[in-house]
Amino acid sequence: MKTLIQFLVNGLAVFVSGYLLPEVYIENYWIALLTAFVLGLLNLLVKPFLLFFSLPITIVTFGLFTLVIDTIVILLAAELVPGFAVNSFLSAFLFAVVLSVFAYLFHTLLGV
Repeated sequence: MKTLIQFLVNGLAVFVSGYLLPEVYIENYWIALLTAFVLGLLNLLVKPFLLFFSLPITIVTFGLFTLVIDTIVILLAAELVPGFAVNSFLSAFLFAVVLSVFAYLFHTLLGV
């Protein structure tokens, strides 16, 4: 049950983040849930390899390069999910930052 609530909260964070950024298009809440699911899968399957291969630059930038990796994952999700579009790399970067903040806030406020 907790996993389902976390999934719904992540979907809400994706939806709110997309609503706040004009360069990010999310068709509806169902697409936001699908996007949250795809982002979760990509974070599970693709992100570890990206982190491994970018480890030297991640160390040099004190971990800030992980935001660039998050941006790449979001751009990949935008290609995979119909109804979710990001216009530019900068928009995806801002979406990654805003999504992280809202996901943290929602999870903290709801205690999940």
